[in-house]
Amino acid sequence: MSKPKVVVLGAGLVGSVMAIDLSKKYEVTSVDKDEDVLGKLQINHGINIVIADFADLDQIKKVIFPFDLVIGAVPGFLGFQLTKAVIEAGKNMVDISFMPEDFLELDELAREKNITVINDCGVAPGMGNIILGYHHERMEVDTYECLVGGLPVVREWPYEYKAVFSPIDVIEQYTRPARYIQHGKMIVKEALSDPELIFFDQVGTLESWNSDGLRSLAKTMKIPNMIEKTLRYPGCIEYLRVLRDSGFFSYDLVEINGQKIRPIDVTSKLLFDKWKLKPGEEDFTIMRVVVAGKADGKNQKITYDLFDRYDKETSTISMARTTGFTCTAVSSLLLEGKIEEKGICPPEYLGRNASNFQFILDYLAERGVHYQKTIE
Repeated sequence: MSKPKVVVLGAGLVGSVMAIDLSKKYEVTSVDKDEDVLGKLQINHGINIVIADFADLDQIKKVIFPFDLVIGAVPGFLGFQLTKAVIEAGKNMVDISFMPEDFLELDELAREKNITVINDCGVAPGMGNIILGYHHERMEVDTYECLVGGLPVVREWPYEYKAVFSPIDVIEQYTRPARYIQHGKMIVKEALSDPELIFFDQVGTLESWNSDGLRSLAKTMKIPNMIEKTLRYPGCIEYLRVLRDSGFFSYDLVEINGQKIRPIDVTSKLLFDKWKLKPGEEDFTIMRVVVAGKADGKNQKITYDLFDRYDKETSTISMARTTGFTCTAVSSLLLEGKIEEKGICPPEYLGRNASNFQFILDYLAERGVHYQKTIE
């Protein structure tokens, strides 16, 4: 019996890790326009490769035609149109692109094609949604809070931060208005608002702020209080506000010496090298998910804590592990016919199935990504 065929669109730090992980069980092809990165996957891991430009959607539709499942690992600004193209091609998909558009708008098209598309299937959004989905099915939830951050172990001036995703996607967190639910109403505040210092045993005190991470949860979950906050080293909010309010993150064209440019493009170009992880540089991922409400008529607070570090044995960064392995776990469930939902299936829907929820936790634990659960 032949192995299922999987194609991974995007061979960046996370896309490459997913391709390698899936290649242990499935026939995997990695697609990107970066020949050097693809060459390493082919030589070191025996992964099939295709050189292609994601902006050419007709080409991508031809590339994905032979495959059973498409994995999306492209920058957010490409995510919506690429997802739409995959749906039009009639292929199931699991995606981690942090697209600014509302992917739920593609639900009708996906249902017409009788396929399953699971968006935002990373660590957060992603695993936080899955955890909430599981408990929402089993208790009356009134509060959901997700605190999450990926940071370098060594704090290097001035930014004390490293990006494993597209720089523009990271900057989106600093500019996109933060939406959260409070007392049943949608609240909208500017990004970086409501800073708070929070202590974690593993790393000490970190700084949190409102970020726009609820995504689909704001529509799919009728819970009176829901919020996601981003974690960084203390002091980052001040310099980010200076950059943002000075216009360095603006998409509006400005004219310089007769040339019109977007400040965001210049800023991301400059910061990419500053934020790039050096070979062997270690990072960690920290996340705390709190679900509170009533179970069997009694108040209950359930907390999931994650602390994951760079894997020295495989030279795999933590954010790629925590994001990528969540996606590959869900991809395995879909390939094995364990996910029956059709249309756009946000990750919170996956958690409703207890066996699938446990499969994802076990899959992550087998790869060293452990969620510690406590109940109060």
